[in-house]
Amino acid sequence: MIEYKIRGENMDTTDAIEDYIKDKLDKLEIYIDSKTNPVAHVNIRKYSEKTFKVEVTLPLPNVTLRAEETNPDFYYAVDLVSDKLARQIRKYKTRVNRKSREKGFKNIDFAEAVTPEVEADDKPVEVIRRKTLSLKPMDIEEAILQMELLQHDFFLFRNQDTQELDIVYRRDDGKYGLIESATIENSK
Repeated sequence: MIEYKIRGENMDTTDAIEDYIKDKLDKLEIYIDSKTNPVAHVNIRKYSEKTFKVEVTLPLPNVTLRAEETNPDFYYAVDLVSDKLARQIRKYKTRVNRKSREKGFKNIDFAEAVTPEVEADDKPVEVIRRKTLSLKPMDIEEAILQMELLQHDFFLFRNQDTQELDIVYRRDDGKYGLIESATIENSK
């Protein structure tokens, strides 16, 4: 069963709003293994121009699903986000199963659900450009400076404090974000 963490910005989340979100997102449970104890992080933002932005992040063991929609109709935005997440799950499941067949494995079930129809736009991923980087250790400030000098929106670097690969990026509000890498331990 999916656990929900629902947060409202510039608005209160009522029981009716929370029930509607849970009702729509609970339909995704057929694709998700219940043993994973998934937690859906839902953020609802109300803007002054009477529009709503609904963001849902659903971290799962091998993939993190995320969708957002902005619409004047709050309930329609929730519907659109729910549909987007379902499409992402179907697309991911189709690709995982295709890759496993190519390697000689049987189909891997995303959950014990019936496989939905394959998306018509499901095309193989094509890498059209490849780069090799030499990553010298640097601090976050130097990484931001390098990003600005290159006029990029993000920059991959080796953090001199942790020796991990991290990414700095420019946010829409002009500020900066940092994505820190973490080692995921395989449980066998």
